Amino acid sequence: MKIKYELIIYWSEVDQAFIVEVPELPGCAADGETYQEAVQNAEIVIQEWMATAKELGRPIPEAKGRLLFA
Repeated sequence: MKIKYELIIYWSEVDQAFIVEVPELPGCAADGETYQEAVQNAEIVIQEWMATAKELGRPIPEAKGRLLFA
């Protein structure tokens, strides 16, 4: 499955890890020691988020792409 959701990625000094948030999927976030690991973990968490939503009969938002402009 190709992931099309916007990812917000930043370094957390507190956690000493890269954090990835997926704003279109409430509560969906991942982390990793490296940027690449954090993105890979986010891809797994997104798939798990979607599978859980489907099992619970909850809607899965359509990916809208870029949400905000810097």
